[in-house]
Amino acid sequence: MSCSEIKKIKDDFKNYSIVEVSALKKLGLDLFLEELLKFKPEREEKLFDGMVKEKDLVLLVIPQDIAAPKNRLILPQVQSIRELLDKNSIVTMVKLEELSDVLLLLNKNPDLIVADSSVFLEVYEKKPKDVKLTSFSILFAKLKGDIGEYVSGASAIKNLKEDSKILIAECCTHAPAEEDIGRIKIPNMIKKKFGENIKVDVSSGAVFPDNISDYDLIIQCGGCMLNSKNIKNRIKIAKEKSIPITNYGIAIAYFKGILDKIDF
Repeated sequence: MSCSEIKKIKDDFKNYSIVEVSALKKLGLDLFLEELLKFKPEREEKLFDGMVKEKDLVLLVIPQDIAAPKNRLILPQVQSIRELLDKNSIVTMVKLEELSDVLLLLNKNPDLIVADSSVFLEVYEKKPKDVKLTSFSILFAKLKGDIGEYVSGASAIKNLKEDSKILIAECCTHAPAEEDIGRIKIPNMIKKKFGENIKVDVSSGAVFPDNISDYDLIIQCGGCMLNSKNIKNRIKIAKEKSIPITNYGIAIAYFKGILDKIDF
């Protein structure tokens, strides 16, 4: 790797600790392991801390639209299922289309419903009134980020104007689907409310673009592929530049008018 390539990497990741390692010369390995240990959490936090207890019935609503991966579940769904099983909770999965049927078949109401954020309003309208509702995106926002900052950031949506600029910040890279929540659904909600001329950009990857000061609001994904330190660092950068930041699930609940009805 050339010196210019190394310099570019250092510039691109200037907000992160960088350790130069050579397997050939066996240099930097101890320092690399020392940096890795810094990511070990003092206490292992869980998605459902304070929300679910043993024998609670939790209903996961998992849409199977064009954006859903074929023949598999995505990481937030798998992690939720595993944690609920470890808590000895009772977990049931259902598609949106069968939600009403399943609620009729159950001999008790669920203690919690977890939905994909893209179907928040549809699930809210179908669920029993006293049943708590959240989303996978909000669970990850609470686990890894700062849920209070995200809710505060969502309140900035009402101040947007037709000439405002919004950044949709994906934390990973993936092939966009026709019904992609970050690239299609959320931008459509924004433009429906504020007009087609409002500027909505999308970035992907672990690092914010250099020009985030140009934006009036950042909406980032749940961050399932990044650790808590990285997510909180993104929030810290936004706060230092006085840019409101929120999360997919929180923003969708705001646009659907049900943010005050969601549990987190």
